Amino acid sequence: MNNGSPPYHCGYVAIVGRPNVGKSTLLNRLVGQKISITAHKPQTTRHRILGIKTTPSAQMVYVDTPGIHQGVAKAMNKYMNRAASSTISDVDVILFLVDGLKWTDDDQLVLEQVKASRHPVILVVNKADHITDKTQLLPYLQQLSQKMDFASIIPVSALKGDAVDTLEQQVITQLPESAPFFPEEQVTDRSERFLAAELVREKLMRSLGQELPYATTVEIEKFEVVRGVRRIAAVIWVEREGQKAIIIGKQGQLLKRIGMQARKDMEQTFDGKVYLQLWVKVKQGWSDDERALRSLGYNDETG
Repeated sequence: MNNGSPPYHCGYVAIVGRPNVGKSTLLNRLVGQKISITAHKPQTTRHRILGIKTTPSAQMVYVDTPGIHQGVAKAMNKYMNRAASSTISDVDVILFLVDGLKWTDDDQLVLEQVKASRHPVILVVNKADHITDKTQLLPYLQQLSQKMDFASIIPVSALKGDAVDTLEQQVITQLPESAPFFPEEQVTDRSERFLAAELVREKLMRSLGQELPYATTVEIEKFEVVRGVRRIAAVIWVEREGQKAIIIGKQGQLLKRIGMQARKDMEQTFDGKVYLQLWVKVKQGWSDDERALRSLGYNDETG
């Protein structure tokens, strides 16, 4: 750039992998704040979400994606796979996340897709801090290196932040020279309305059993700011009446707890007071209905 200063780098970086390997946790760690919701359940992320990290030398536009998985049956699963797969071809660098020493058929599926992309691929071995026998790590990394010509292989802990700075430096070396795409202060492309819905859904994922969260989605019916207070009305959609009763809970206690937790997170995220109202309604079969998915904001164009 001018005056002999070093060139500026900017580009899009896809974070891809099978479900539940820590993609959203890594995005939040890289950006330095909570952009993408997390839960100890696979397929928590349903949309492509941008997290933007700007430094004096580079701007990295990270794209968190739903987990790529086999056994696709419902329209929702097909939508999530499309959202992730289409991202792979539209970026400059790919971070391929795997979980410690575990390699699965879904990892192989992701590998075939990133191989076909012809973009630089950094293999990120997440949850390295969970590997108790460290003597297993080096042979495993050597084994992984045979699977394709990775730009680099980096063991990290997204949760603790171990080696994430090293990963960021590797990303910058792979980005093209370019002026930044986004203003320095912008950290995501998503609206507060979208983030509010996601925060409610996160509390659902964390509060409910194994299956029920996948039958739920959240729609914001009202989002307005009145004298500095965000007034938000949200509907939790489920597929059956029995699911509605579970979410409401005895004397409405579970729904109250979900609402309180979501409101606290919103106030922290939006840095202001929030008044949140929640309702639970039934829309039968919404997760396997393409038209219902589109009406609830699951659009291929926006991810």
